[in-house]
Amino acid sequence: MLSNRDQLPRVFEANLGRLFERVILPVMKSLPHHAVLETGEATTLDQFLDRAAAQVDNYTGNEAAKAFTLTLAGVFERQLSLWARAIHDAGEARMIDLKGFEALLAGCARQARIDLATDPIGGVLTEMFVVANVVRHGEGRSCDRLRAMAPHLWEDMATDYFDLLPGEPLASEHVRIRQSDLVRYIRAATRFRGLADPLPLAVISLPFDASEA
Repeated sequence: MLSNRDQLPRVFEANLGRLFERVILPVMKSLPHHAVLETGEATTLDQFLDRAAAQVDNYTGNEAAKAFTLTLAGVFERQLSLWARAIHDAGEARMIDLKGFEALLAGCARQARIDLATDPIGGVLTEMFVVANVVRHGEGRSCDRLRAMAPHLWEDMATDYFDLLPGEPLASEHVRIRQSDLVRYIRAATRFRGLADPLPLAVISLPFDASEA
């Protein structure tokens, strides 16, 4: 009989894949996006309103992408916790003392013999988690850490995004999460599960369309 410990990685990978393919990706594709937001003095009220609507469209798309990153990180962390419990209950390692995303990730990676220091998924998964913290808390240590580890998520000269919040600009409000970033995160998460899957015919990476990257 297969143990829970052995079955969980495959179940988790499938669940993550379905969540992304059936919910996250369709929503992101349905949201309007404008490659360039026009600025300058509008010549008519209709032109002004169209420009404002375009700004709101792009702002909303970025908010959705950030919220979906928080969703992916939350589901993945919950899965890590469940798998760590199963490993502990199977008597393979003491896992109940692991608290927080990064401790759980490192502990589960050791059990699956995944070297997070050399496999690029380690950095991507950590980035996803830190983005989720910034989405949740805004300014603070996580935002400072994210700026140091993933400066590509900021583009101060972007012509397709305007911060709609009044007052002094905040770094946490200028984090840009694009559909390609969401694809990076889901690929890393599902690859981790595939590498941890001890059953025959494990799927190391899900076949997301290359155009979605």
